[in-house]
Amino acid sequence: MASSSLFAAARRLLRLGGRGRSGMPPSRAAASSSRSNSKEKRPPRARPLSLQSRLWPLGHPGTLLVPEIELWAARPGNRLRSVELLSIVKELRKRRRHRQALEVSEWMKLKGHVKFLPKDHAVHLDLIGEIHGVGAAETYFNNLSDNDKTEKPYGALLYCYTRELLVDKALAHFQKMKELGFLFSTLPYNNLMGLYTNLGQHERVPSVMAEMKSNGIIPDNFSYRICINSYGARADIFGLENTLEEMECEPQIVVDWNTYAVVANNYIKGNLREKAYSALQKAESKLDKRNSESYNHLTSLYCHLGDKSEVKRLWALQMSNCKRHINKDYMTMLAVLVKLDEIEEAESVLKEWESSGNAFDFHVPNILLTGYRQKDLLDKAEMLLDDFLKRGKVPPPSSWAIVAIGYAEKGNVVKTYELTKNALRVYTPNSGWIPSSSMIEMILQYLRDEGELKDVETFVDLLKVAVPVNSDMAEEALSRARAREEKKAEEANA
Repeated sequence: MASSSLFAAARRLLRLGGRGRSGMPPSRAAASSSRSNSKEKRPPRARPLSLQSRLWPLGHPGTLLVPEIELWAARPGNRLRSVELLSIVKELRKRRRHRQALEVSEWMKLKGHVKFLPKDHAVHLDLIGEIHGVGAAETYFNNLSDNDKTEKPYGALLYCYTRELLVDKALAHFQKMKELGFLFSTLPYNNLMGLYTNLGQHERVPSVMAEMKSNGIIPDNFSYRICINSYGARADIFGLENTLEEMECEPQIVVDWNTYAVVANNYIKGNLREKAYSALQKAESKLDKRNSESYNHLTSLYCHLGDKSEVKRLWALQMSNCKRHINKDYMTMLAVLVKLDEIEEAESVLKEWESSGNAFDFHVPNILLTGYRQKDLLDKAEMLLDDFLKRGKVPPPSSWAIVAIGYAEKGNVVKTYELTKNALRVYTPNSGWIPSSSMIEMILQYLRDEGELKDVETFVDLLKVAVPVNSDMAEEALSRARAREEKKAEEANA
């Protein structure tokens, strides 16, 4: 019995030895191992770039997004989804890239990628008003079907009126909404309170708040913030604190960081520093630690208090806690550091931004250039511009102009002329910059008295592309320069 069992065990071992641990013959096991190794060595397949990842780096407001969307959609495996397109429009609005948001919204409406509901019409109407004005928004609203004219498009048109400070139209439209029974949320009341705030009629805000409450609508955080701010604008600290206390006692309201920031801002304006610090501490305890916008806001308030240590502490927290740091974050911090005379710190932050991988936008370094000008560090400003040029990044007119203004303020007309000429050479229409009339006069007077004819001609030609030129000054400069050149020629031939 024992010998039989030993014999059987020996046979099993031979079979195992012939097949290996995998139970396969050696040749198949080797092939399987080879295939396994080849799979391990093959590099992982790159994940396709999402549509939003393709669009967000295109931060310049003049960039057209629809061609980029269509290119992305044409690639194999990519599919346009209505929910993603609507999300893109929403995010573009949030980032105040309204022209691009309208471009995408118009395209997806035209192509039928999204069937517009009243809420989508409201967004579209708001964007039209933002880009093309109230008249265009009214036309869009009037062309909507009766079914689409719900409280949302009505509310969007009210917002257009309040944004443009059109009091009579806003009040008439508000009354129409009341008659239709469309005043069942805080939004129309908040828009009206915002209108009075922007008109400086802060005393009218509490009455709108009272009407909202009397109609059974519970104020939201924004309602309370507007009301608190209206008291602060009138230096009515008692009214401000009573409203805050009421808000804190409302069971359905969670006082957010932004409300305490508004309170802190009014304390700062009233030079109530201890109360301001207390409100800022409460604000920080409430903020979402991953929300960079809240850090930006609190950083700016600590800047108003002149507290450098708190500014730097919050920036370190922001860098640590927030996954993404967009250009706006760097711009806020640069502006704060410049205001606090922390130029070296600002230079370090600019270097951090350049290595961040964000879209290169000269609005960011322009803040440091402005700081250099304010601190009379024009040599550094020129070095920064030269450095960008060496790296193939051509500064726009606004960047050259910042430094040119600095030299104009110092009375250095030669440098003002050189830098303004650089600005004009890269000028494009609708760039947001035009040379000031006082600088043009300064330069033309210099060229009239000392300029070579070819330099005067070049400058006048460049100038005509950007702005209407004072023909008398330009002709006088050209005439004087021509006379000097003729005199030199006569002297040379004598």
